[in-house]
Amino acid sequence: PLRAGGPWLLGLMVRLLLWGSPGAWASYLRRSSSCMPIPHRMALCYDIGYSEMRIPNLLEHESMTEVIQQSSSWLPLLARECHPDARIFLCSLFAPICLDRLIYPCRSLCEAVKRSCAPVMACYGYPWPEILNCNKFPADHELCIAAVSVDENASSRRMPRASCKDCELEEASTAREILESLCANDFAVKIRILRKNTTTTISDFDLDPSRVEVLKHGPLLRTEIPSRLQQWLDIDATCAHNIMRGTHAGVFVVSGEVQSDKVVVNKAYAWQKRNRNLHQAVRRWKHHRCPEQAG
Repeated sequence: PLRAGGPWLLGLMVRLLLWGSPGAWASYLRRSSSCMPIPHRMALCYDIGYSEMRIPNLLEHESMTEVIQQSSSWLPLLARECHPDARIFLCSLFAPICLDRLIYPCRSLCEAVKRSCAPVMACYGYPWPEILNCNKFPADHELCIAAVSVDENASSRRMPRASCKDCELEEASTAREILESLCANDFAVKIRILRKNTTTTISDFDLDPSRVEVLKHGPLLRTEIPSRLQQWLDIDATCAHNIMRGTHAGVFVVSGEVQSDKVVVNKAYAWQKRNRNLHQAVRRWKHHRCPEQAG
C-alpha cells in the first residue's frame, strides 16, 4: 500500500497551493458532503496515502456501505496488476480526498489506466463502464490528480497486456500426461525466473540467460527463445506472478504456443526434487515421439 505523504499526494498539495482564485473551481462541491474516515473494510483504498474521504463520492455513492460494496468489485482487476496507477485512479473516485473541493482524476490518468486495464476487463466480458468515461475528467492543465508513473512511454515495455488466460502453476500429474502436454504445445523450455522487485506496483521479472534449456523449439529458432521468453515476462506480469507464488527465484518447465509476434505460456511446472513425474518426463523427452511424429 502507498504510505501517507507519497509523491502523488505531495504533488497534489503543491498544485493546490498554486491554483489561484476560487472562481476557477470547475469541480467545486455541488452539494453538501461530509468527511469520513476510510474504513479498514474498504480494501481498495484503505492506507492509500490519506485517511479521510468525502461522502457522497465522485461516483454518487451515498453511504459507506454502498461505497464498500461497489469498490470491492474492482479488487480482482487490481490483482491483475494491469496498471501501476489503477488504484490511485479508482480511489480518487471511490474515496475522494477530503479537501474543500472535489478533486477529479486527470483525463490522461484515466486514459492510461483504461488503455492497460480495459483489455483485461474485456477478457472477462466486462466493458469499460460509461461512468468512467475519460472525456468527463479534466485536462492536465486543470486541477486534477495526475499519474504517478513519470514516463509511461519509457515503462510501456513493462505494462502487462491481456492474454485472456489465467496462468497458474500446474501440479505434475503423471509423466505421460506431462509428455502429452509438451507434444501439444509449440515450444517447451526449462528456465530460471528472477523477481527484480517486490513493490505493490507491477512486478519485474527477468530470465536467467545462463539457465535456459530448450526441450522443444517448434517454429522458433533456438537462439531467439530467450528473448521471446523475456518478452513474455515483460508483457504478462500476471502470469509470471501466479507462477512465482511469492518466491524471489525459481526454476520452471514452461510450454506454450507462438502467436504472431509473441509467445503465450499455457503450462508451467515448478522444477523441484519432490516432483518426480516432471523429472521423469524431462528425462524421457529426448527419446519421446509425439503421436504426429510416430505416424
